[in-house]
Amino acid sequence: MKFSAITTKLVMTTILCASFLGNAHAADALKMELTANQVIKNADGKTVYSPVRTAPVGTVIQYKATYTNTINKDINDLMVTLPIPINMTFTGEAYPTSAQASTDGKNYADMPLMKKVDGKMVKVPYSEYRTLRWNIKLLPAKKTAVVAINTTVDR
Repeated sequence: MKFSAITTKLVMTTILCASFLGNAHAADALKMELTANQVIKNADGKTVYSPVRTAPVGTVIQYKATYTNTINKDINDLMVTLPIPINMTFTGEAYPTSAQASTDGKNYADMPLMKKVDGKMVKVPYSEYRTLRWNIKLLPAKKTAVVAINTTVDR
């Protein structure tokens, strides 16, 4: 699986979804850097991250977006979104854990997502999650905020 096309699509989508920066213009106020790293447990059981371009099925990949406020003014109530790439399944791990999820990219709710099946409320499988979003209440001037999701390569 090639990650360069996926990374480009994620960057474009995330930039477009970083909405409502108050009086600041998104192009001037916010810089976003997206990385894709394989999540590996080393011999000591410690989690390490290694940059990745291709990966076999079952590999855990973390997408991490770092948002930097480039102006001398705080940004309030910044909504940022990370889509889950095609051929990937969300693992349930999001950082920070305050993320909300969506199966359609429009309607968001706290995790775990729930739906009614045969009259009973059940958890929506992670394979149906398509997008996560965070509300960054305050991004101070010249500071950064980081969000991340872990996914597994499906095919």
